[in-house]
Amino acid sequence: MGFVFSSPAEAIAGIGTDLGATDWLAIDQERIDTFARATGDFQWIHVDPERARGGPFGRTIAHGYLTFSLINHFLPDLFTARDAKMGVNYGAERLRFPAPVPVGSRIRAAGTLVKAEPIDADAVQTTVRIAIELEDSAKPACVADIIGRYYF
Repeated sequence: MGFVFSSPAEAIAGIGTDLGATDWLAIDQERIDTFARATGDFQWIHVDPERARGGPFGRTIAHGYLTFSLINHFLPDLFTARDAKMGVNYGAERLRFPAPVPVGSRIRAAGTLVKAEPIDADAVQTTVRIAIELEDSAKPACVADIIGRYYF
């Protein structure tokens, strides 16, 4: 379940906490194609398996922003604001894509709570450093500092 906090003070006390890692998620062509339709990004390295076989990766790869967007899929397993009235995504810093995610591979998220600052007596802004790990790869697929605001 990762790190659970119920107040701004508990989040602040948790700075430096290793949040662990999530379960693996398989990346299939259907997910890639669905993302392409949602965003209008039909670049052949993502959606044309035949052409991609002869390309630089030997098969299609997930869009970088698809990989990044899956942070919202993983984050609740790493980091939970129990009893918060509301939580909002505030932004991201230092977004990088060190390795491509080939179709058929598996990814998971690992994280660390690197910052937590009070907004007021009942709210906190957190920064969670997330690495989207690629199974059997020395490099992560995506790294980003995710900023969230939680109101209690």
